[in-house]
Amino acid sequence: MAKMWMRTSMIMGIIMFVYQMVQPLGLTTIRPFILRYCSRYIQKFIACTNPYIEISIDECTGDHFRLSGVYVAIQAYLRPKTRELARRMKAQFGTNKKLILNMADYEEIVDEFEGIKIWWYVGKTVSQRPVASDFEHRHSSLQFHRQHCEIIMSSYMYHIIKEGEAILRENRQRKLYSNNRTSWNRLVFDHPVKFEHIAMDPVKKKEIIDDLISFSNGKEYYEEIGKAWKRGYLLYGPPGTGKSSMVAAMANLLNYDIYDLELTAVKDNSDLRILMHETSKKSIIVMEDIDCCLNITKKRNDSVSKKGKEVADSIESRVTLSGILNVIDGLWSASSGERIIVFTTNHIENIDPALIRKGRMDKHIEMSYCCFEGFKVLAKNYLKLDSHELFETIENLISQEQITPADVAEHLIPKTMNNDPEHCLENLIQALEKRKEDRNSTANQQEEPNAEDKSEIANPQEVEEKTD
Repeated sequence: MAKMWMRTSMIMGIIMFVYQMVQPLGLTTIRPFILRYCSRYIQKFIACTNPYIEISIDECTGDHFRLSGVYVAIQAYLRPKTRELARRMKAQFGTNKKLILNMADYEEIVDEFEGIKIWWYVGKTVSQRPVASDFEHRHSSLQFHRQHCEIIMSSYMYHIIKEGEAILRENRQRKLYSNNRTSWNRLVFDHPVKFEHIAMDPVKKKEIIDDLISFSNGKEYYEEIGKAWKRGYLLYGPPGTGKSSMVAAMANLLNYDIYDLELTAVKDNSDLRILMHETSKKSIIVMEDIDCCLNITKKRNDSVSKKGKEVADSIESRVTLSGILNVIDGLWSASSGERIIVFTTNHIENIDPALIRKGRMDKHIEMSYCCFEGFKVLAKNYLKLDSHELFETIENLISQEQITPADVAEHLIPKTMNNDPEHCLENLIQALEKRKEDRNSTANQQEEPNAEDKSEIANPQEVEEKTD
């Protein structure tokens, strides 16, 4: 460092000497050109004498100023060193109100890797674009000796990104996104539901968990087989069977963000592609009630064919089936990265088979009515009961009646603080018995012949006379 400053001071001395010699000559018109011409060679000379290399990583990339994942990973990697070495820091609160400290603007710290010293610096610039003149974006710069360039490029950069991403996964604050036309609105996702809260068969639940974990750890496998790193899940079943809760449990298990994509708010296929491109890695993209969206599309196409172009122009959304297929399984899906796409529906029979075939919706999960195993999960969650003498009665009734987990949970929730668990179980038994009575009554009414049929049976001779 001392040698570098000595060389720089010598160069500055030479420049000042030349400037003092030229100034008395009064060459006011050509002086700027001379200085500009000399400055290029001076910069080249300084670059040759300076043995250090500097690399900058911008906070935002692209025309839409999208936050760079590499920048975020580097910030996460530097946080432990920031707490130890930095004198000025910026504070923010993350998951569970945990304090997160980052380097302040224009702060510098030193890192070490395999005996090599690396200087990290955070700078800030203001955008000069007219539409965003007041937009500030930052960059992280690292400086190192030229002789260590190969190690820094081949090992160190990959090391800090990998370590930073691991830290982010542990301390990640999940987000829930909703769309308007071509942009996403977000809020913190703190839904507490986990797979142990889902009321379904334990064997089926374990199968889903194993499938999700296998997908999240399958980056090398997907690259090896030449397939985009994505997986589709179709959740189907009656309302109240826990389809939305299943999506939330998936996000909590894998620590993924959720993008709730409302197709009716998207104008056309082009806007749909923009929205999908703006989603982040490690996310679950949910299209709820997909059969309703397709029904809307079908009705729209019918109306367009009948009424012509004016009707088509008056309809806000023109998302088509082919547009949906392209973003979930076409060329656009290959650029998405690590994604899970979830369709939910109450009526699977109304969906085009091309949309839910294997390869698009890889796993079909039926969210059915509550079984006894599911009831035991809910009893554990709401009443803290593993067993009870009324469980046998409930098992007999629940195997005969169709009741959703939402309905079971409603009867198990204590309405007051004085409600004991046995009272809640009795409420559920009464509800199941009433369902059984209603079902039997409806069946008996359907089996009884109407009055006209009875009269015909009572007077068979009249029937024969009428026939004659």
